[in-house]
Amino acid sequence: MTHPEDISPDPHKAEATYYTIEQVATRTQLTKRTLRYYEEMELLPQAERTEGNYRRYTEDDLQRILYIKSLRELLGFSLGDIRKFLQAEDEREQVRTAFLQQTDVQQKIAQLDRADELIQEQLTLVEQKINGLEQMRHQLLQRLEKHTHKRSILQNS
Repeated sequence: MTHPEDISPDPHKAEATYYTIEQVATRTQLTKRTLRYYEEMELLPQAERTEGNYRRYTEDDLQRILYIKSLRELLGFSLGDIRKFLQAEDEREQVRTAFLQQTDVQQKIAQLDRADELIQEQLTLVEQKINGLEQMRHQLLQRLEKHTHKRSILQNS
């Protein structure tokens, strides 16, 4: 994933498309307040500003917001977990860039080791969520089993 903070303007590229906070809120189905809060919580980099001090978002910003939304809604990550997850991802992107520029084999191996550590941190967060969901699933299945047993007793009496 490309992160907005890693992008520098390229004079050879066409002018970037920018979105207002209202447009981003509509496209992501989040409130403007939530978008500002994500920025405040450093889940998003500080949005670029117009001369009138209005926020303007890039397509990369929009994709990051949608990614945050999926981590929050689909996986149920807390904002703190999302911050850790994104920080690891951002650092992995930096390690990847350094790896591609590096020629020394030992340095490349060290960068791969660091990338593996970061992936392991992300896996730990995902596995914690999976374990919690498995426990909840087990409890719900036990309740269904109890109800089946009670129903059987009631029907046979």
